[in-house]
Amino acid sequence: MTPAGGKNTNPATTPNPTPATNRSPTPNPGGTNPAPTRLPTTDFKDPSLRRSLALFRAFRHEQADPEACYSLLARDAANQVEAYDGPVKGRTVVDIGGGGGYFTDEFRRRGAHSYLFEPDMRELGPKPPQGAVVADGYLLPLADAVADVSFSSNVLEHVADPQTFLSEMVRVTKPGGLIYVSFTNWLSPWGGHEWAPWHYLGAERARARYSRRTGRPAKHTLGENLFAVHIGPTLRQVRARDDVTVVSARSRYWPFLAQAVAKAPGLREFATWNLLLILRRYP
Repeated sequence: MTPAGGKNTNPATTPNPTPATNRSPTPNPGGTNPAPTRLPTTDFKDPSLRRSLALFRAFRHEQADPEACYSLLARDAANQVEAYDGPVKGRTVVDIGGGGGYFTDEFRRRGAHSYLFEPDMRELGPKPPQGAVVADGYLLPLADAVADVSFSSNVLEHVADPQTFLSEMVRVTKPGGLIYVSFTNWLSPWGGHEWAPWHYLGAERARARYSRRTGRPAKHTLGENLFAVHIGPTLRQVRARDDVTVVSARSRYWPFLAQAVAKAPGLREFATWNLLLILRRYP
């Protein structure tokens, strides 16, 4: 994972990574937090317009009610894992870079033996899941082939060396096991994270605009804790590997033709929003 401040991108050194977008934000400082937002508690067909709208509404209320937002996202991601790989009950799921543990908690709720590996203690929050481990995603403290599912949600764009990160996910996955990776591609409307979509006009200009409008510095800096990850090169790198096969490459949130949009060179860099890779470890 990306070291905080991004000054040190060498995975061999001691990590102090920055938060990924799936992690819970700091509560509203110095005032009363808004009342919790009512968000859907049921699951929707994937892909579908209802599901996409429900997730979009949740993201809009992320600051006001992170618990509801990320719990909904965790349920949705666990549904996707089970759709591709069957029930997780009784299986080992490794959650890499899962922040406050929403994904780990959801997998455990479904009966999985789920373990959180998060490099930044600040992101674990005051009540991390039991057994959470502070660990760098470049060098997980795990033996080879121990996980039935290796899971990473919205972390890859915060990693200076995506290939090493993916290789570590593959290493800890059992032969035949599933690897779930999603990331926000740079040319997506959300590529600039909190300063999107103004990143299309340049990262520094977008960050300056964010600071002027909010009165506080932006959380992410391109080349330090946010990196321009593109779909085409990522797919070529993954498909060139001889230790995994690509089960699916699709938009994680697009409401229709989720796989088709990810197959269109050029267009996919903008329209995919967030790429979901489902990989299978070769025996």
